[in-house]
Amino acid sequence: MKVTKAEAMGTCFGVRDAIEEAMDPKFKGNLTVIGQLVHNPQIVQRLKENGVKIVNSLDDQIDTPNVMITAHGAAQSVRVRAAEVGFKVYDATCPLVMRVHRAVEKLVEEDFYPVVIGQESHVEVRGIVTDLKEFTVILDESDFHKIADKPRIGIVSQTTQQITHVYPIVEKIKALKNPDGSFKEVKFVDTICKPTKDRQKAVHKLADEVDLMIVIGGYNSSNTKKLKKVCEDKGLEAYHIEKVSELNPAWFQTKKHVGITAGTSTPHWVIDEFYEAVVEIGKNLEASPANKVASA
Repeated sequence: MKVTKAEAMGTCFGVRDAIEEAMDPKFKGNLTVIGQLVHNPQIVQRLKENGVKIVNSLDDQIDTPNVMITAHGAAQSVRVRAAEVGFKVYDATCPLVMRVHRAVEKLVEEDFYPVVIGQESHVEVRGIVTDLKEFTVILDESDFHKIADKPRIGIVSQTTQQITHVYPIVEKIKALKNPDGSFKEVKFVDTICKPTKDRQKAVHKLADEVDLMIVIGGYNSSNTKKLKKVCEDKGLEAYHIEKVSELNPAWFQTKKHVGITAGTSTPHWVIDEFYEAVVEIGKNLEASPANKVASA
């Protein structure tokens, strides 16, 4: 059984920098991260082992002098509030997420009504919209009614959305008409991050070569879910799992070529662990009596 890794996968620079900052020895025992620094269970565990505390929000009990904003970002009001309470605030927001915040601010300054394509409950999206006076978050066409009466629309996207989802949505919005029959003015700023695009393109390519894909990443990782969806959209069998212990040898029984990809929050040491485990499963299957009889 052949096993191939996607050309682009695993941690991006924003996640890597956030992890390195939080793991700095100077923070051991005196840092609280507000939310999950990154959506990966192995990293969360390592942070805890390094003495880093994790809470869901500023409203939770925090007993360290330092707090950190996660790679997914937060509203400016959260930073201000944390500083006013007396915490020293460290910001691990990915630069590409900050780019979305700046893009929205500029659209509002230009008098466009802000629309975000993404998951309304996701921490990144909440950070983008919390400080806005008015906004709409949409996921698909079923949400178009929320923006039907807005004459000028400025669109951005959650950084981890699928390219093949966002671009058609934008074109459909451009084709909408106001009740009076006049066309809307629509401005789209493409804020899907390059690492996300690279990983989606890589898994799309690999999906044409394999008969099974293993997608590695946290179950609450948006970009990892999108990698699995790329496979599903192509009709490829794919499994999204967090830990090596979740691998099921039965998945590989009849497979000749297995692909491996991983979300932008998944460290490469975790990917290597998965790769070695899948290769070992392949060896065991090839050595099994049933397979020897079948190939005889």
